[in-house]
Amino acid sequence: MVFLNHGSFGACPYPVLEAQARLRLEMDRAPLQFMHRFHTPRIDAAREAVAAFVGADAANMVFVTNATTGVNAVLRSLEFQPGDEILITSLGYNACENVAREVARRSGATVVVAEIPFPLAGEDEVVEAVIQAVTPRTRLALLDHVTSGSALVLPLARIIRALEARGVDTLVDGAHAPGMIPLDLEALRPAYYTGNLHKWVCAPKGTALLWVRPDRQEDLQPVVISHGNNTPRAGHSPFQDRFDWPATQDTTGWSCAVDAIRWLGSLRPGGWDELRRENHALVIAGRRLLCERLGLTAPCPEGMLGSMATLPMPPTLSTLQPSGEADPIYTRLFDEFGIELQVMPINGRRWFRISAHVHNTLDEYRYLADVLAVLAG
Repeated sequence: MVFLNHGSFGACPYPVLEAQARLRLEMDRAPLQFMHRFHTPRIDAAREAVAAFVGADAANMVFVTNATTGVNAVLRSLEFQPGDEILITSLGYNACENVAREVARRSGATVVVAEIPFPLAGEDEVVEAVIQAVTPRTRLALLDHVTSGSALVLPLARIIRALEARGVDTLVDGAHAPGMIPLDLEALRPAYYTGNLHKWVCAPKGTALLWVRPDRQEDLQPVVISHGNNTPRAGHSPFQDRFDWPATQDTTGWSCAVDAIRWLGSLRPGGWDELRRENHALVIAGRRLLCERLGLTAPCPEGMLGSMATLPMPPTLSTLQPSGEADPIYTRLFDEFGIELQVMPINGRRWFRISAHVHNTLDEYRYLADVLAVLAG
């Protein structure tokens, strides 16, 4: 398989899967001992390691199953009134936007969409689009750190500070960011930040983080309310107590996030910094190759990319099919050519998104260009 879609799910390395299998076996051999005695120390150790990886104080971070769960926890914990506005963008992730719409429907609030152009010439267009959509009624902005479909790394620090100056909190959907771009959450300091570890960090599925600024932790509840609301633990905050025990659930992936961070970081002498730079350089080279071979126009500057890039399909492949079924180009790419590629609609046309990770090579993008040229006729 030519795997060009870490943006959806990462490829969990065998050593990490083996570590998780050992933990699962230990859990099933003595489940009460595992859950009651060893769950908390293992989660604490994993939290310290992951927090260090993303530039967070461990006291401000908890684990969740994915970024959408983190967005749900935040939005469904906040109280909105009729007339309040929740700001999202036109490049946001559908699942998380649906949470905003449902919360608005129940509370009488309004969802306002900041129309970010795509293609675009640079970061200023993003900042301008978001700030222009802010009104005195804006309570919260839900922003991607790395947009899913269009693969843009947004100028998040600029936007957060501009919103902060206007009294607007920011909830960041950082689903793609951990492992793709360097993070310092304490310096970035939005009100809320959630990100997946199963994508670029390649941790087991169901492993993600939620960071919350200390002044916003008190009223935040997990999606599943369990014992933590009235069962305090020594050395833990009420915020951690509420989130660390999400009812009976397999949390071995959370513990194994440490294994993924260490294993991938060991593959290059420069560790994660070198790996991120290498992935960025590879996706830039892949995008240039595809544009040249297929006559495509890049929709954004290279400086707005991390380890993914989105391009328009060649004109003869750009017309969308009726929704409701798997895209026929997507299925042909995998079934006939062994290519796992994200294919999606943007602005009424078909686009595709490539990714780069340690196992990818430039020859794989050459192969993709050859295949798309054949499909395009």
